[in-house]
Amino acid sequence: MIKYGIYIIFLLLTASFSCKQNGDLSKDKSKEFEEVSKEIEQLENRSANNKSAKKTDTPVYQIKVIKTFAHDPSAYTQGLLCHNGYFYESTGLTGHSTLRKVEISSGKVLKTIKVQGNHFAEGIEIFGDKIFQLTWISQTCFVYNLNTFELTGSFSYRGEGWGLTKIDDKLIMSNGSNILKFINPENFEEVKTLAVKDGENPVYSLNELEYIKGEIWANIYQSSKIARINPETGRVNSYIDLSVLYKYVSATDNPDVLNGIAYDKDNDKIYVTGKYWSYVFLIEVIEK
Repeated sequence: MIKYGIYIIFLLLTASFSCKQNGDLSKDKSKEFEEVSKEIEQLENRSANNKSAKKTDTPVYQIKVIKTFAHDPSAYTQGLLCHNGYFYESTGLTGHSTLRKVEISSGKVLKTIKVQGNHFAEGIEIFGDKIFQLTWISQTCFVYNLNTFELTGSFSYRGEGWGLTKIDDKLIMSNGSNILKFINPENFEEVKTLAVKDGENPVYSLNELEYIKGEIWANIYQSSKIARINPETGRVNSYIDLSVLYKYVSATDNPDVLNGIAYDKDNDKIYVTGKYWSYVFLIEVIEK
């Protein structure tokens, strides 16, 4: 989800400039500030719930960095996936959201479009010859042609949109809670829901999603952990600790939270990145 701290600062600076220039804060910025403020309060409550949960014996695995790749440090990454040897990436922020095709080896953006209107883009998934792109609070999923990026349609849904992945013939969507929604991609109707728990504890703030080797991997927003979830039961099988990555990005310009998981199924490779990070990391999970 959104990088609240810096985004709030951005809005405050914009508000200050607007007041000096126009004598008043624009209605759009005021509304945007109010929306973000409400979301911060909700996330703080969810984060507190995660931290106050009873400790469990669920294993936490570390990672090994295999290789680093260049990543656009101006990209506010909301979703990342690997398809036919390329990254497809969704970036956010109201009025600045994009959809991109990226060369893995160089980080070069090969194709990009700006999301129409003042939508805040979120997670993406490819289904057939279509790209599905969620929006945060617009309750709209945009559908694009995979090859041309032409906007071919859209669907409406209730609530917020955060992360997106797929299993077989269903899309799986997160909304920042501990609930995952299984969606029919033909009409975007909800088929079922799955409550995610670690033992008896609900796991909140589920964000970016990726289906990897029979598990749903979910980035826990504002943490350095990925939860590996059983898609049948909702049980967290294990966690992956990616905190080691911050030593690589700490020197970059204004890096934000971890957000972006991509699995190259053909070559069995796992990539991760974050918002405003200068690198994408090829990683290996050390299960011991």
